Amino acid sequence: MTVMAERTSQRSQMSVEEFELIARFAATETDDAVRFEFIDGRIGVKKVTNGSHGEIAMWLAFRCKEARPDLTLNTTGQGVKVEAYRKGRVRPDGALAPVGYFNGQGDWANPDGVLMAVEITSYDSDTPSRDRVEKPRTYGEAGIPVHLLIDRDSRSVLVHSEPDLDRGYRTIHMVALGDKAVLPAPVGIELDTEDLKQYMD
Repeated sequence: MTVMAERTSQRSQMSVEEFELIARFAATETDDAVRFEFIDGRIGVKKVTNGSHGEIAMWLAFRCKEARPDLTLNTTGQGVKVEAYRKGRVRPDGALAPVGYFNGQGDWANPDGVLMAVEITSYDSDTPSRDRVEKPRTYGEAGIPVHLLIDRDSRSVLVHSEPDLDRGYRTIHMVALGDKAVLPAPVGIELDTEDLKQYMD
């Protein structure tokens, strides 16, 4: 075994500091065409979304603001630290927190004040594993109280609650589009998902 191979095999994963350096450099070079995430020691690429994806995010931001003016759904790609057992960095499609929570936190905010992380499925090849498995587990392990997944393939909304630091979330409630979705405390919002049907392309 060569010295280089031996050193490589001794490192279990890239450090979060190395990832942040790569992500910062890429952001200046790619003009936000892609965004990077770091889950389970692996870099993932989050592509720029399409128009319907953006409309869903804005629809949800308006519903949240109507129901809870004290909260803001950040849909700008604000990064969140997820560090329960594995150091990681994610960029949810939306992060619901008290107004002003993200101010001064830089690229990667602490998850403690995030009440809900939102993901809207894309049509990427890695969506089944990333959006439906890795992200819910990661958000639950970080202690984020609610995770909302708007799944355009299955035309449903999944509400994850009761975070478990070992396995993600204890409770997952699936709602077909057109029905009411209850986002439990500390979010405390009921969504009528009928309007989402128009964005499911």
